[in-house]
Amino acid sequence: MAEKETMYSLGDWRRIPICTFFKDARLVFKADSLGREILSIALPAAMALTADPIASLVDTAFIGQIGPVELAAVGVSIALFNQVSRIAIFPLVSVTTSFVAEEDTLSGASPQVEEGKCLEAGGPVDTETKELLPQRVKEDHKRRHIPSASSALFIGSVLGLIQAIFLISAAKPLLNFMGVTSDSPMLHPAQQYLRLRSLGAPAVLLSLAMQGVLRGFKDTKTPLYATVAGDATNIALDPLFMFVFRLGVSGAAIAHVISQYLISAILLWRLVQQVDLIPPSIKHLQLDRFLKNGFLLLMRVVAVTFCVTLAASLAARQGSTSMAAFQVCLQVWLAVSLLADGLAVAGQAILAGAFANKDFNRASATASRVVQMGLVLGLALAFILGTGLHFGAKIFTKDADVLHLIQIGIPFVAVTQPLNSLAFVFDGVNFGASDFAYSAFSMVVVAILSIICLLILSSAGGFIGIWVALTIYMGLRAFAGFLRIGTGSGPWEFLRSS
Repeated sequence: MAEKETMYSLGDWRRIPICTFFKDARLVFKADSLGREILSIALPAAMALTADPIASLVDTAFIGQIGPVELAAVGVSIALFNQVSRIAIFPLVSVTTSFVAEEDTLSGASPQVEEGKCLEAGGPVDTETKELLPQRVKEDHKRRHIPSASSALFIGSVLGLIQAIFLISAAKPLLNFMGVTSDSPMLHPAQQYLRLRSLGAPAVLLSLAMQGVLRGFKDTKTPLYATVAGDATNIALDPLFMFVFRLGVSGAAIAHVISQYLISAILLWRLVQQVDLIPPSIKHLQLDRFLKNGFLLLMRVVAVTFCVTLAASLAARQGSTSMAAFQVCLQVWLAVSLLADGLAVAGQAILAGAFANKDFNRASATASRVVQMGLVLGLALAFILGTGLHFGAKIFTKDADVLHLIQIGIPFVAVTQPLNSLAFVFDGVNFGASDFAYSAFSMVVVAILSIICLLILSSAGGFIGIWVALTIYMGLRAFAGFLRIGTGSGPWEFLRSS
């Protein structure tokens, strides 16, 4: 009798949602079918995601040889361009990956969608939606009909044109907002770089939209090949335009724009071989579905963007030396943190299919595995950066004052890696569950608290205060993701009875 009670208590303990994070922890490194699937998606995705920040680091290293003012100016421009791009495209990429994975899973699961099958977690498929779902692909017709793919490319193209026009026409006031005033020596090179780089915005947003489609197909190798080809071109053209043609920061911007259009051309060439991108009618674009969920994630990405942009702005207001050091630390911080985004992409793609098929055992197993992998990755990155970055700072600049501040920022860059990894992985897990509303509203709360910390701590602690506030910010992001699954709420309610 006592043995039965003990077994029952153990069963109850395992049904606590928070225990999902420890589920089969001993298998975190096991190369079983789930582990192999995660790694086959995550590794190419991580390499593709980090390729562009690495190219930006190379840009930063080249520009740093010109001088600290130019380095700081380009740092402000890159921060501004990237944040505006994230506002424009991140919601689209995130919903595209989930929608394409769901449609592809349902079309391949059976010739017809079962009555009541869930397209988005928590809701039945209505008649209109079933008409839009792709049917089983015939053997003699290789291209798939995926409505979300056409929608993503259409919206991405429009947003890219809008972003280019906005940044080119409003470059000066935007830079003023970032702390680069009219009498600052950073203004001219920053304005010059931003306007030229903005010419590549249509290519950037279109390529990211296509990457979202391919991720939904669990194809992360094609984006990797395209990104490596584009970034290798960028790195090769940088010294040519900057030093041989003596174009300075303008040469760096031109090289980057050329590389982005090359990436878009490669991705488009590959995608038209797989998907019929011309929809039969406007209603097949499903714009209302994209706009509804995209708006929720727009709220989220605005909150994220404002925090990072505010941090860069506060650093710029402390002068070119502080901004130059912050730019180097931020680029390293983002580049290595994006390795965890590969796990997030894998988790999102697999979970979207699992929720579409109502395979909750697969969903919980995938969530626990990618979270455990994310934690291990974060700890490894913390060790590598903490020991190696001290010796690599001189690659970016020779200025003694900038190097001194970089050395101060290195511990924060290293220590925050486990938090960054968990935050990114939790994002992918919740996106895979189509939990867009929670992701949006929780991020708004996190942003409000983080902005308060940034304003107070930057005023009191300067450069160090900014990095303390960013550490708090990433900690809150990780906690918000942990809270949803750990309490078994929303789409994770099934964990309470599993």
